[in-house]
Amino acid sequence: MQNIIDRFISYVTIDTESNPDSKTTPSTEKQWVLANKLVEELKAIGMQDVTINDKAYIMATLPSNVEHEVPTVGFVSHFDTSPDFCGANVKPQIVTDYDGKDIVLNAKQNIILSPDYFKDLLQYKGQTLITTDGTTLLGADDKAGITEIVTAMEFLIKNPEIKHGKIRIGFTPDEEIGRGAHFFDVEKFGAQWAYTMDGSQIGELEYENFNAASAKITFKGKSVHPGYAKGKMINSMLISNAFINELPADEVPEKTKGYQGFYHVHHLNGNIEETIVELIIRDHNLKKFEKRKEKIQKIARKINRKFANQFGEDIVIAEIKDQYYNMKEKVLPVKHIVDIAEKAMRELNIKPIIKPIRGGTDGSQLSYMGLPCPNIFAGGHNFHGKYEYVPVESMQKAVEVIVKIAELTALPDFGFEQTKKTKKKK
Repeated sequence: MQNIIDRFISYVTIDTESNPDSKTTPSTEKQWVLANKLVEELKAIGMQDVTINDKAYIMATLPSNVEHEVPTVGFVSHFDTSPDFCGANVKPQIVTDYDGKDIVLNAKQNIILSPDYFKDLLQYKGQTLITTDGTTLLGADDKAGITEIVTAMEFLIKNPEIKHGKIRIGFTPDEEIGRGAHFFDVEKFGAQWAYTMDGSQIGELEYENFNAASAKITFKGKSVHPGYAKGKMINSMLISNAFINELPADEVPEKTKGYQGFYHVHHLNGNIEETIVELIIRDHNLKKFEKRKEKIQKIARKINRKFANQFGEDIVIAEIKDQYYNMKEKVLPVKHIVDIAEKAMRELNIKPIIKPIRGGTDGSQLSYMGLPCPNIFAGGHNFHGKYEYVPVESMQKAVEVIVKIAELTALPDFGFEQTKKTKKKK
């Protein structure tokens, strides 16, 4: 496991925070530092056809070591970290033989990682955890995934007796700002399907995600001296507040789970003359997703009618843009790719946790680009913040899942026929 720890720490201590306001790809120049390091590392471990393009997309090949024809399978992760929290000067802390008690991340600032609040911690008693020092995120999202893919490829190269088909790996920038797949060359990648190693706790296996849209709502107003404002002033901030109050109060992230969709207001900035509200719309069900978008427009029309005579034009302008769609539609026709990952986990005594992703993934966009791409656990918890941590044993298990998938996809019927025969004997 030390190999995994060392590799992971070498990645997370490189700042790769992406920037949603940037127009370049990658969105930050510093992402090139890790990208170039990964290229050299892939060459060093013996990967072939290692390439990086002018937008920092990395691809590499592990050639097949079987004579019969088998599918080319891919594994994908992203190397940027979220701009939601500081990703610079990451100082990982290693907690060996975790005792199930509070972990002091930063004594000076009294920052505690406690199982009283983060109950998932108790799953990992006796294991080795890597945490933050309480001042930055960790970057397990998704440098744990990169660590696992590179480590699995190195293991297969060093153990040629393990039979596998051709494997393609890809590392992308800017996933955290929704652009990770924008310039991914699916044709060049050349895999029949792939897996993103970008999930959370051990066992997660996901092939459903939100349909997603962003909305920018602009509210106009009229500024008049407050002492003489009666019947004249229109305060755009108060109108924006009325708009928000029209949204269903229980359909927000903090009150929903599972397949429940939501509206999430994440930015509000304004004055009397103009206020801009930014929100995201999420739902797994496409019909409900469309209704949510219409709800936004309906509220806007209602307010516009109310102020039509006083303001003389639309006082609310709602701009809605689709971001990505539920990959389920593209994965279900090739459901065996999920079954293979599930079989790999079960053979490793990992209980699969098959559930919808309450978010997005490169795999969603890739699936709609012609590369069906379910998501597999990478092991981390509490992404995008100072309480982020990852159990090393979970990363080790993810490596084993990648290796097992490589083995299964080189077998006739992916090993399912063998499973049937075993069951008949019993």
